[in-house]
Amino acid sequence: MAINDTKITIPCTETSPDTNLDSDSSMSQRAQWLRAAILGANDGLVSTASLMMGVGAVKSDSKAMLLSGFAGLIAGACSMAIGEFVSVSSQLDAELAQLKRDQRADEADRAGLPSPIQAAVASALAFATGAMVPLLAAGFIVNYKIRVVAVAVAATMALLFFGCLGAALGRAPVVRAAARVVAGGWAAMGLTFGLMKLFGTAGL
Repeated sequence: MAINDTKITIPCTETSPDTNLDSDSSMSQRAQWLRAAILGANDGLVSTASLMMGVGAVKSDSKAMLLSGFAGLIAGACSMAIGEFVSVSSQLDAELAQLKRDQRADEADRAGLPSPIQAAVASALAFATGAMVPLLAAGFIVNYKIRVVAVAVAATMALLFFGCLGAALGRAPVVRAAARVVAGGWAAMGLTFGLMKLFGTAGL
């Protein structure tokens, strides 16, 4: 009886530690970008909603409220873009200088460097996305009281969403993080509305 001594060799593919580190680094960078986008959207939401609430405290005209919101969107998006461009440009200059000192300024190293233009556009878009929430909520409502309530409710729902998403990305307690974000947004909107109402009543 013949005995078959043929052995089947299954190739074993091992993932190098460097590959795992690169993958973890890439995932970490994407998470940081997402968190930055959420913060930008949250900033646009809170500042624009607070601005619209403040104007709504002294003017019942829907046009004034919407125009103030659009002005806040444009000014805020430009400010965020310029600030991010300057910040990332400074970071890029520092990293390029370090590569030159290390004599490693090849194409592979340059590919991983941050892009000031990309960061500026992303920051502006994130801010504008958040700012559009109160604008859309108030855009089609004529009644003054309903319009103010709609802005507050829409902002609260968006704040809750951003808070939960940011907590999930940062692996933080969701309820606590969402409550903190909502409370901060309400504080900003309430303070702006209250102070503008006071100034409007006093005739300042």
